[in-house]
Amino acid sequence: METHLEKHDPGRNVARYYRMSVHPNLFGEWTLQREWGRIGQGGRVRLDLFRSEAEAERALSVLEGVKQRRAYEYAGVSH
Repeated sequence: METHLEKHDPGRNVARYYRMSVHPNLFGEWTLQREWGRIGQGGRVRLDLFRSEAEAERALSVLEGVKQRRAYEYAGVSH
């Protein structure tokens, strides 16, 4: 599961992205990878570990809602 969100506000010089994806790791856990920053530049990356794919996808869904409330919009989604 992968989601790409963007936030644009030219009047305030805002051009941000937030990308999230769920992947298995080598130890039988699931990782929620988050990357965010200014569009066109390198960003920050954070990895959160979960015991199951369902837990990681639930966390991704919660974060999508949080970002949408902060004016981020879908730029690309693949489930």
